[in-house]
Amino acid sequence: MRTSLIWIAVLAALGLLGWMSDFVTLQGERTIYTANCRDGSWNGTRCSGTVVAGKRFRFRALQIHREVLFWTVASPQEASGKFSDCEIIDGRNWVCKDVVLQGQTITREMAHGKPVPDRSGHATPYHQVAKWYWLFLNLTAPAQAAAQKPVP
Repeated sequence: MRTSLIWIAVLAALGLLGWMSDFVTLQGERTIYTANCRDGSWNGTRCSGTVVAGKRFRFRALQIHREVLFWTVASPQEASGKFSDCEIIDGRNWVCKDVVLQGQTITREMAHGKPVPDRSGHATPYHQVAKWYWLFLNLTAPAQAAAQKPVP
């Protein structure tokens, strides 16, 4: 009985670790977590202000249709869209040809689960962070906002 509980705890911990690192995802789907620099600017990977949770960009590769759907999670006012004429290996490796992004999303290509920077300059700029760090930033956001409110 005790050994079973230990194994269950170990498997649960590994499952949580896999989820927090974004190793475990829905098949064909990839989410890119971003951070913003509030009251400052980015200098490479350094923020001169406060780092806060940014948008989450989700991509779903539909290999049979040669399409990639994209949207911004929890943001109904943001544009969603679809890339056609895509070469798709799996949800973490794909490229869509002859696409002009016009600020709709962050990339038209994914390699090893990471967005490939778009050289055209039409993609939405972003600063990618790990899922666990984005979750931490998202959890601390209310405390940071309360600390910055002016006292009357």
